[in-house]
Amino acid sequence: MKWFLLLLSVVVFPAKAETMKVGSKRFTESYILGELIVRTALDAAHRPGLGNTGILYAALKSGSIDLYPEYTGTIAKEILKLEGNPGLADLNRALAPLGFGVAVPLGFNNSYALAMREERAQALGIRTLGDLARHPALKLGLSQEFLGRADGWPGLKAAYGLPFATPSGLDHGLAYEAIAAGRIEVMDIYTTDAKIERFGLRALEDDRKFFPRYDAVLLYRLDLPKRFPEAWARLQKLERRIDERTMIRLNAAAELQGKSFAEAAAMLDSNSREATQRTFLKVLFGPDFWRLTGEHLVLVFVSLAASIAVGVPLGILSHKVKAMTQVVLGVVGVIQTIPSLALFAFLIALLGMIGTVPALIALFLYALLPIVRNTHAGLEAIGKGMRQAALALGLSTQDRLRRIEIPLALPSILAGIKTSAVINVGTATIAAFVGAGGYGERIVSGLALNDNATLLAGAIPAAALALLVQGAFELGERRFGWMARARA
Repeated sequence: MKWFLLLLSVVVFPAKAETMKVGSKRFTESYILGELIVRTALDAAHRPGLGNTGILYAALKSGSIDLYPEYTGTIAKEILKLEGNPGLADLNRALAPLGFGVAVPLGFNNSYALAMREERAQALGIRTLGDLARHPALKLGLSQEFLGRADGWPGLKAAYGLPFATPSGLDHGLAYEAIAAGRIEVMDIYTTDAKIERFGLRALEDDRKFFPRYDAVLLYRLDLPKRFPEAWARLQKLERRIDERTMIRLNAAAELQGKSFAEAAAMLDSNSREATQRTFLKVLFGPDFWRLTGEHLVLVFVSLAASIAVGVPLGILSHKVKAMTQVVLGVVGVIQTIPSLALFAFLIALLGMIGTVPALIALFLYALLPIVRNTHAGLEAIGKGMRQAALALGLSTQDRLRRIEIPLALPSILAGIKTSAVINVGTATIAAFVGAGGYGERIVSGLALNDNATLLAGAIPAAALALLVQGAFELGERRFGWMARARA
């Protein structure tokens, strides 16, 4: 493992000047605020759509990011487990021993709320959260994070005595379409969501004041102002610059007008309200296309190279040492059954970092099974007569393996490598959920916006790359097959 990490540090991450790293969560407003921070700081890099609060906070602790936009209520309830509605001074006192601080209040409060379609709420006489208790048959669609947060569904259900069973999680962007189509009747919203008015939703009054204030701030590592003093000074200019109406306008630019997150962030200064002429081809071949392509190729082929270097020897070992056959094949088979996101989450916790390194290790592990199994199967298929002929020539065990057995097993080995490569192209899209980039970054953004054009602009290049990789390997197999027949 050490040599693998050393190789990554040299090949994938060459030495360069330190840059402030900004993270963001996987919903529209956080993407925009991340872009706004980078735009204001100038010398900064954005790692967008990393996931929920737990992943962002873990990234902050590990140093994978230096700051990210967060909300005071989330810091108090989800991170610090504080009661009441603490102010910035209280939060900073509690965060200081952990090495973190909050600063630069941006000027708006984005609270949680539950919402219903206006006509449905009016028909049932529902105005407040307390009124929901009288209607136990209502269909709820709540986001995964809201379902798991202490200041989300568990606490809300207990505070109001709500009679509903915990529903299955539903992506926040998709929930708007679901409530418009009548598939659900109640959803959780952020009060600065741009789609509340467009979909005719009523935000239910929090009559028992369960939700705290969620004032937008910057949560940062305490060493950040010393490491990046100029960028930090520029970020102070964002204090109180964004009110609720402005944030709704910026969110609407991304969700309703077709602007990119960066373009929406730029509107804070330009005040432009013009819709962007946006076509699928413009999204597909946008300015991030080659960056995402490069990141995706690195994820696929660096992990594949490591899998070949480890998988082929393991396949040989499982063939030569019969006692190891079931052990080796069993272990790589079990790895293949682990859900992708679960493996990514485990590696983040194990390594204490997010991004490319845990993604490469996960892809390396997933690529092992086809290579190991096909190497073993190719060697097993070699006839006894061929081995006996090699023995009659007086070849050593090592020479037999190198000159006879591996060349004969090569078509099977190549087929395993091809399978691993194609699998890795698809699985690499999931790596964007942990900040590793690649085409999956567009898929994650498309899900957050419920934007099919952005989603397809990530899915189609990934599918095309998988077809290209498969075609290249098939050409290679034909060539090796022709060479093998020529030798015969």
